[in-house]
Amino acid sequence: MQTTQHAPTHRARAARRSQTNRPARFVALAAGGLVLVLAALFALKVIAVQQPTTPNGPVPPDVFASVTNVPATTFQEVGRGSALSLPLPVGASVRRGANGLPLVTYIGAEYCPYCAAERWSLVVALSRFGQFSGLTTSHSAADDVFPNTPTFSFVGSSYSSPYLDFSAVELQSNVRSGGTYPALQTPTPDQQQLLRQYDGPPYVPTGSAGAIPFIDIADQYVISGASYDVGVLRGQTLQSIAQSLSDPTSPLTQGIIGGANEITAAICAATGDTPQAVCGQQAIQSLEATLAAAPVPAAH
Repeated sequence: MQTTQHAPTHRARAARRSQTNRPARFVALAAGGLVLVLAALFALKVIAVQQPTTPNGPVPPDVFASVTNVPATTFQEVGRGSALSLPLPVGASVRRGANGLPLVTYIGAEYCPYCAAERWSLVVALSRFGQFSGLTTSHSAADDVFPNTPTFSFVGSSYSSPYLDFSAVELQSNVRSGGTYPALQTPTPDQQQLLRQYDGPPYVPTGSAGAIPFIDIADQYVISGASYDVGVLRGQTLQSIAQSLSDPTSPLTQGIIGGANEITAAICAATGDTPQAVCGQQAIQSLEATLAAAPVPAAH
């Protein structure tokens, strides 16, 4: 289970060299020059860390097409792929959204690298049931673990589907200001209640309570943390990740599509296996059976 704690920023330390065999004036000048160089390098590094490598903007058409139109054969061939853990069953009544449809709720933040990874799987999965508009590109924080992981942001986006409702909250931005990440969106009382009820014991270990990303799938299943290893996205771009989804054997595809299939199976359990074209797929039926066999976690 991934948590929201940040790894400390690591900065290189300058090595010092002995100048005892050189004239004092030369040593002083050299030392002064070295200080200026190091100061300049430090300033450049600070700027590089504080500024995003890619500002949020419209998703390129080729990326959007690749992510929202993954071939059915790829879903079938990947199955669970390299997904690390299954969604946990809740066993409550189906939670419904404003349109009376099963409600999928996502809570994350732009700075969070685990959220960055999970959004790939979530966007792929939700695109099997409906359509996004206004989705933008984003990346995780430059000064966190897995820095600048390319991803999407749900801020300003909308989603329409005849099968389910979707609500998303991005709590904070991905660039520090005054030592913290500025707030972006505030959870509604219902969303806060979901976090209190399902993003902690017995569904999440005590030490990971409140972790993001958090996904509630109509109170049937919950996911806390990334579904796959964020490390497979290291060094990638939006385009390279999107292009990899055409190759079922790619480690990126095994993670992203594996996670998307798990989310899809959980959604199908909430929608009564509709649409059949998605939920009737053999890989989804197999995962759905696996999910159904898991016991609801019991409070200790």
